Amino acid sequence: MFLHYSPFWLRALYPRFLWRVPTQEKKLFLTFDDGPIPDVTEFVMETLAEYSAGATFFCIGDNVKKHPAIYQKLLSAGHSVGNHTFNHLNGWQTPDADYLANIEQCTAQLGQPTNLFRPPYGRIKRSQARVVTFTKQVVMWDVLSGDFSRNISPDTCLRQTIRHGRAGSVVLFHDSLKARTNMQFALPRVLQHFSEAGFSFEPLPMD
Repeated sequence: MFLHYSPFWLRALYPRFLWRVPTQEKKLFLTFDDGPIPDVTEFVMETLAEYSAGATFFCIGDNVKKHPAIYQKLLSAGHSVGNHTFNHLNGWQTPDADYLANIEQCTAQLGQPTNLFRPPYGRIKRSQARVVTFTKQVVMWDVLSGDFSRNISPDTCLRQTIRHGRAGSVVLFHDSLKARTNMQFALPRVLQHFSEAGFSFEPLPMD
């Protein structure tokens, strides 16, 4: 089970993390974790382009290494990128030294200055966060689409994302094989719904 939104008490526990962009303007900040990979990431880019939408892709370093051409397409399209570790490590289960080294390995692979970092699974120890936040903005989310879950339907993924989205929301999707079915159903409909409501879609700044 999981919540499709980040409750106040959780945001209060980690006030230095970015959960939502403070704005009253009709802007959404769509984010995608775990790519880049063939077909799925390319579907996301094509769908975003239909709505002139910018987004932020939290990339796994090893996937960037395997698929450099797709990664370059992300950059060329004007999307921002963030660090998602090199091997999608769970911070709670990883010694600090190994975790921090894996982040730096991803930084080197990205080859693009960015201060954005999202911990895989949203799991990072306080000891790790103390080091990471010296140089990076830890980005969490305001709305969790749940596209990764095989226990929810594509329609539920869509409805919950629309229900909780608001001005400044950081919305989490995945450009991964596991999330593909739910994401490919929900993403174009989310873009259509919020576009018709007067929203724009912007990438998070990398500096």
